Amino acid sequence: MAVVSPLVVVMGVSGSGKTTVGTALAERLGVPYAEADDFHPPENVAKMASGVPLTDEDRAPWLDAIAAWLKAQDGEGGVVTCSALKRAYRDRLRRAAPEVFFLHLDGSPELIGERLSGRTGHFMPSALLRSQFETLEALDADEAGAVVPIDGTPQEVTELAVAAVLR
Repeated sequence: MAVVSPLVVVMGVSGSGKTTVGTALAERLGVPYAEADDFHPPENVAKMASGVPLTDEDRAPWLDAIAAWLKAQDGEGGVVTCSALKRAYRDRLRRAAPEVFFLHLDGSPELIGERLSGRTGHFMPSALLRSQFETLEALDADEAGAVVPIDGTPQEVTELAVAAVLR
């Protein structure tokens, strides 16, 4: 029987640790990694950098690009970060890759706000954190995925992530 490598979307609000956990998870699983921020068109980056939340219309080409990457990893496995805040966004990704597993990095607004305030060199301002929490829809019971708390060290969170994906 062939072993199929997992296809994972590391999701959550900005500052939840998607990049840190996603890169470590991909390395541990031995699969390709992609950073969702790299899929944004320049106008989306400029909009967010100016403190304006993206609309669903803004997100559509970004989600389609991530969906295409997921589809291209079919059978190979892979890890991609993506906020995937709404069920509709996750459904859009799932249409391209039905076997995708969503790993929701979950933390309090206070913890994540603290992390964002110390982050430099990223286009996403902490002022948009509230809008992300307001938009966030929890995984439904019929969605393949798991919720991982982020209140531990990056290594502890990665261990929880690996365990959730491989269970």
